[in-house]
Amino acid sequence: MKFRPCIDIHQGKVKQIVGETLQADASKVVENFVSERGADYYASLYKQDGLTGGHIIMLGDGNREAALSALRAYPGGLQIGGGITADNAAAYLSEGASHVIVTSYVFRDGRLQMDNLRRIVSEVGRERLVLDLSCKERDGKWYVVTNQWTKFSDLEVNEANVRELESYCDEFLIHAVDVEGKREGVQEKLAAQLSEWATIPATYAGGARSIADLERFRELTRGKLDITIGSALDIFGGTLPYSEVVAYCDPSRSPR
Repeated sequence: MKFRPCIDIHQGKVKQIVGETLQADASKVVENFVSERGADYYASLYKQDGLTGGHIIMLGDGNREAALSALRAYPGGLQIGGGITADNAAAYLSEGASHVIVTSYVFRDGRLQMDNLRRIVSEVGRERLVLDLSCKERDGKWYVVTNQWTKFSDLEVNEANVRELESYCDEFLIHAVDVEGKREGVQEKLAAQLSEWATIPATYAGGARSIADLERFRELTRGKLDITIGSALDIFGGTLPYSEVVAYCDPSRSPR
């Protein structure tokens, strides 16, 4: 189990947001934290600590320059998502991203757009592609949600579909939308199921708030999934020490 750090950028600033509130009406966005530091600061911190496979997410327009500053601060160390298409993906890789993360480009109008998926794979190769399968529960099943997590797609996140999509990407990033940004603990059922279904690297995001949550997550997933933590960390205004998380996920380290 690796700790995968994150940099979420909204309106040009590093923020932690309750994802479900990210809508066209900016007045309804719930912000847990707005940083006074630039995205490059966090990228440099992750580089210093040798953390790989973290992700930059551009939440809407106006975030490209901040994202590029992070990529340049840690070339090859971070993935990038948010508005990625087959037309711009290669440019972000050339700017230093290790992978591009795609969501709305391949999940549009409530459906998986296979033509778009195949096109972006042809542009960058499956080994540089991460699929975001952010999902919500409905009637006891998990479905990918689109349109800023407000619309259910027809793609169920289950073993068969996960295995099928693995042939198109190098990794998965999976936000548990029901708990993301709320610091209420991990979505245990989803984490356990994903650890059974995925055979390629997969990063879970949503709800983790303590070392006890990390211990529970590791137990549930048998260490097969990686995890990201945002709002709960002290570097993002929370109370969970970032250094303790880094040390817990890599026992060779000791907290600073």
